[in-house]
Amino acid sequence: MTAATAAGAAAAAAAVSLVTCFLLFHNSNLKFPWARTARPSCASGRRTRRRGLVEAIGNTPLIRINSLSDATGCEILGKAEFLNPGGSVKDRVAVKIIEERGVLEAQLLAWLLLLLLMAVGVMLLFLMMLPLRRRRALEANKLAAEQRESNETRTNGLAHVNSKMTDDKLAAMQNALKKTQNNDPAHVSTEMAHSSKCDPSSDSKGGFFADQFENMANYQAHYEWTGPEIWEQTKGSLHAFVAAAGTGGTIAGVSRYLKEKNRSIKCFLMDPPGSGLFNKVTRGVMYTKEEAEGKRLKNPFDTITEGIGINRVTRNFMMAELDGAYRGTDREAVEMSRFLLRNDGLFVGSSSAMNCVGAVRVARDLGPGHTIVTILCDSGMRHLSKFFNDQYLADHGLTPTATGLEFLDK
Repeated sequence: MTAATAAGAAAAAAAVSLVTCFLLFHNSNLKFPWARTARPSCASGRRTRRRGLVEAIGNTPLIRINSLSDATGCEILGKAEFLNPGGSVKDRVAVKIIEERGVLEAQLLAWLLLLLLMAVGVMLLFLMMLPLRRRRALEANKLAAEQRESNETRTNGLAHVNSKMTDDKLAAMQNALKKTQNNDPAHVSTEMAHSSKCDPSSDSKGGFFADQFENMANYQAHYEWTGPEIWEQTKGSLHAFVAAAGTGGTIAGVSRYLKEKNRSIKCFLMDPPGSGLFNKVTRGVMYTKEEAEGKRLKNPFDTITEGIGINRVTRNFMMAELDGAYRGTDREAVEMSRFLLRNDGLFVGSSSAMNCVGAVRVARDLGPGHTIVTILCDSGMRHLSKFFNDQYLADHGLTPTATGLEFLDK
């Protein structure tokens, strides 16, 4: 039964990729349908026709999370980024990184070297744009199994970005990445060059290091795109924004834009276990108890949440304008995800659940009558092997038991 299900999922993924590739390149002479005109206004209606896949990214709906709103007396709104074509908030970043580089030709993009360690949303978008070329995607081993399998299915196996790149060089590159990891396999150390250009001595001609943690195109995507959408969709009548941070691009871009529109809007960080950003925001010191002397683990980010939390300040995060921070737990994220599924039909991943925990905390602190916006980063489909795996949760003492929001009671 499991094998049949997996085969069916693989076939479905392959079919989606084939259709997407056809739509991208049909009658395009291998050029992208890329020159985006002004993005469709949110006010123009949700059925507005989009010209190509790229224009389908963004303008995601702002959903009232009824259960949380009714429980707190506030309007808690979630930006449904899981409805982007690639299923993630990272779709926006992928588009902006390519635009900033001026990469408009399929032949040039075919040599794109994904030294990204990115969420699958970005990788999927890149990989869908390279259907006629062989490529290798280097991804974080921290990702849940279904995310890695999804990438492998869509690319028909991992192939080389440059046929001249030998296995020895690739192995050396992977070893170098391991050495530069700041005790977190999902995050690249600041010791790596922040330039978006490839090492001139490498043979990956035409490729570039997208570097989502330090590439300011990440921040710009949300400052120029996500923030304005939230402002327009709420008609400027919001009181607070809260989100977790991984690369820091989302919270930085959105918070800065909203603050420029209205300084009274409060912006907060929601930080998961093992991350030092909470103390950085509240005390000015990057520190977490997991890194205390004698207690430091091989991987201090041993948390069930994925894609959020870090122990260094990225260039993107430096742009954030924050009024405070909250800290969440794995259990709160797990319980929140089940609460949203039961009461709102929202099947969201770990980072989205953590964001909703933050939204409730902000609502309780501000009191009834306020409007709080958060980000629903991706769906639960990419979190089946861990976050939505009953056995995995039981093994880690995280089996959900709450019937309401009592797990958030102080």
